[in-house]
Amino acid sequence: MSGTLTLLFLALMFLGMPVAFAIGISAVMFYIFGPVPAQIAIQKVASITQSFPLLAVPLFVFAGHLMNGSGITERLIRLSTVLTGWMRGGLAQVAIMLSALMGGVSGSAVADAAMEARILGPAMLKSGYTKGYAAAVISVGSLITATIPPSIGLILYGFMGNVSIGRLFVGGIVPGILMTIILMSTAYWIACRRGYEPELKEFPSFKTIAINAWECKWALIFPILLIVGIRYGIFTPSEAGAFAVAYAIVVGMFVYRELTMEKLLGALRHSVTDVGMIMLIIMFSSMIGYMITLEGVPQAAATFLVGITDNKIALMILLISFIIALGMFLEATVIVLLVTPILMPIITRLGIDPVHFGLVMMTCVTFGGMTPPVGVAMFTVCGMLKCPMDEYTLEALPLLLAVIGLVALMIVWPTSVLFLPNLVFGSA
Repeated sequence: MSGTLTLLFLALMFLGMPVAFAIGISAVMFYIFGPVPAQIAIQKVASITQSFPLLAVPLFVFAGHLMNGSGITERLIRLSTVLTGWMRGGLAQVAIMLSALMGGVSGSAVADAAMEARILGPAMLKSGYTKGYAAAVISVGSLITATIPPSIGLILYGFMGNVSIGRLFVGGIVPGILMTIILMSTAYWIACRRGYEPELKEFPSFKTIAINAWECKWALIFPILLIVGIRYGIFTPSEAGAFAVAYAIVVGMFVYRELTMEKLLGALRHSVTDVGMIMLIIMFSSMIGYMITLEGVPQAAATFLVGITDNKIALMILLISFIIALGMFLEATVIVLLVTPILMPIITRLGIDPVHFGLVMMTCVTFGGMTPPVGVAMFTVCGMLKCPMDEYTLEALPLLLAVIGLVALMIVWPTSVLFLPNLVFGSA
């Protein structure tokens, strides 16, 4: 029956129905016509909302909006310009570096892409960048936000897969840094070929860098405080979300004094909208999770994949290819919630570290948001910059290929992902 409901879900998506409702209607059909009482559907929807670890999601979403309104973003832009504006392709480098710095603030790739398109997009076009290249750099660069803590996607993966969120946060640091380096190198190569000039005329002095870094100190130490707090048991991931909200309010109101009551209410309003969308998907996905468990889908999938190969690397490549394909059509949150319960028994059975798989998976899930035909980040940036889709796709190819190369490195060299988690938390 799950196959029929999958077809129903795809048909509803094709007709343009919102993802949450397409999931909900498909799932309800199972409980109405399936082997279990329909009341269980309501129980599953209600029970998933009572999870204490899940409280981290709305809190971090709210914290991200608060920090964007507290003056932190503007200071990070100035720091990014000082650090990378002297390089070839100056504003492209600034956009990528800003994504790396914003990873510890917003936790959302789409939010990061929208913010950069609004602030940096017009300046890039004015400096002579093509619309396609400006949109590609901003969109693909925001992928860094999916790995550097605190990432909303990693929180959801840890919740659905019962994986340590602290280890996931620590594990995302090295891949995030590597992705920043690879994308900046690709942008430099493109800038040299096209003659894009640096934003700054000369390398900044140490004093200038130090002054700008000092102004951003409250943003820069935030992810460090989170990781240290979780590592030493000062607070749980959910309590870390509450700490993030309090931290953003204190910094915005009493340190930078830019977070007014109007901005606070605006952040709350935007957070309610974002959380409402996420929670609706989570509630309906819980019905799907029970359905696939009842029908033995994880066991059947594990048996099928093991029948193909029992090699960890080959299996990872198969799974990640499947996830990238899904990401081209579905939003990242939906994929994490639907696929994690299915894949977790498979990777556990074959001895793949859940932290390693989760970080590779989140990179590839979010990667789909930057690719045609229905990438959310791609649509957001292209819409704001009025960029044609074909121009974006052509300009994004070198950056997308660079990310695929990094994903391949993460798969074949697990130490690149697991070194820091094992060092900080010990081997799992």
